[in-house]
Parts: sequence; C-alpha cells; structure tokens
Amino acid sequence: MNEIVQYQEPLTAVAIRAQVNLVQEVMKAVMKDGTHYGVIPGTPKPSLWKPGAEVLAATFRIAVSYKIEDLSTTDVARYRVSAIGTHQTSGIVMGEGMGECSSGEEKYKWRKAVNANEFAAIPEDRRRVKFGKSYDVNQVRTEPADLANTILKMACKRAQVAMILNVTAASDCFTQDLEDIPEELLDKATGEIHKKEPQPIPQAAFNEQKPKFQAAIITGRKTHQAVIAWINAQGLGYLTEAMLAEINSWPAPKPAEAKPAENTDAEPVTKAPAIDPDDLPFQ
Repeated sequence: MNEIVQYQEPLTAVAIRAQVNLVQEVMKAVMKDGTHYGVIPGTPKPSLWKPGAEVLAATFRIAVSYKIEDLSTTDVARYRVSAIGTHQTSGIVMGEGMGECSSGEEKYKWRKAVNANEFAAIPEDRRRVKFGKSYDVNQVRTEPADLANTILKMACKRAQVAMILNVTAASDCFTQDLEDIPEELLDKATGEIHKKEPQPIPQAAFNEQKPKFQAAIITGRKTHQAVIAWINAQGLGYLTEAMLAEINSWPAPKPAEAKPAENTDAEPVTKAPAIDPDDLPFQ
C-alpha cells in the first residue's frame, strides 16, 4: 500500500515577515538585555540566552524534548544532544537543533588549586600553571563525575537555543548563545568573560570642550547640574573627581534683586514669558 504523504503548503512571504516581526516585537516588549540576551564584545549581534529561548518557545507554543547521546569515557564527561521542537497544539515537529558539551573543554577541564599543598599532591600530568597577562594560577584537573550534570545541562541548553533559532528564524536577531565569544575575551583560568570597565573622560577631550561649558555656567545659560548631566549623557566616560570639582568651582551669576515699582497705581506691563536657561542648547 502506498503511503499517504500530507503536503504542507509553504509559508508566504507575508507570513514569514510577520513571524520575523513577532520575534522582534517580543524582543523589544518582553525580553531584557542581560537576562534573556546579551551583546558579547566583538560579536555583531546579541547572543540568545536560555531564558530568551524559553520566551520564544512560549510565544510560538513550542514544546522541547531531547535525544541524548552519552559519549563519556572514564576521564571525560561528554554528551551530544538533539533538541526537538514540537508544536504544542498540533503535535507537528517544527525542527531540531544539535548541541554538545564535554568536560574536556578548557573552561571545565581545569580548576584553581585550593592551596599549594593540593597542587603539590596532584600527579604532574594532572596539574599545570596557567599563565595570563598579569597573573599565574596553579590549576588541577577536575573530576568528570563532579561535572557530569553541569555538562549534560549545558549540552541541552546549547541544543535548545540552536533549535529555537532554527524554528523561529530568529538568527537575524540573535546569534548562538555564548559559543561566539572571541578567544581573547574569555579568561581561560576562570571561564569568565572579560568585561569592559567604565573609563574616565579623556582629559584632552574635557579641556577641548571646557570653554563652552564654562561660558554656559558663567552667563547663566546653564546650571552646574545641567552641565554635568549633559556631559554624562554623551557616553564619553565618567567625570573624574577633579573634573567635577573644577566644574563646580566656576562662578554662576547671582539672581537679580527685584526693584519696587515706581507707580503702584499704574497697570502692570505684560512681558513675554522668561525662557528657562536649561532649555537652551550649547552654542
């Protein structure tokens, strides 16, 4: 008997565009930077994190199931996982994604020695000294059994994120989780990402703009607080204590004292409303 093959009509361009728009709307309205996704320095677009993948799964009503392949050995915990996305109401399989994780990866393979005694007691082939730009760390091999659960969960997470990107066509908005981190940004001794620390405003840049800031305060067009707020809003860095002290030292004009009217019986003269100095841009 010939098998009956159910033909599914392809999506129209309008339907695909609507799906992409929905992903973008969910990203803006529901997802939060640093919780559901994050921009890794050196990558062109945000990386989708597990909480973000779960939001998209709920949006498109995707139920996730896993096929797990155990590739572990006595010295390495290793899992390869296939995440299967099934539509919750129709039961139609929408797509799959693959993910793998191993305790042989650099960030799982080594840990910092507790102390010098532990480092000395470990066999030479299971210890090393990790050299960084400004540090050196005594490291010993991790026990695969202690990491097995973490490795399995990481493989499932990678597979789940890959499946969501495949099924929802969200790759134009996100990239694959943390697998795209440039080598130079990952601290292999700790497994942490090097974060860019906030930097002060360069003194040369401050000196170049200082006459404009000073004139705005001295003439009364801007208050000290308004100048400081405007500088901070430019994203050039933060003002140092010396810069803040210098700005606050610039004299501001004293408010003019009101003079009594010469003829109290005369009708008041209507004047144009005063302009708030804070509403004036720097010239």
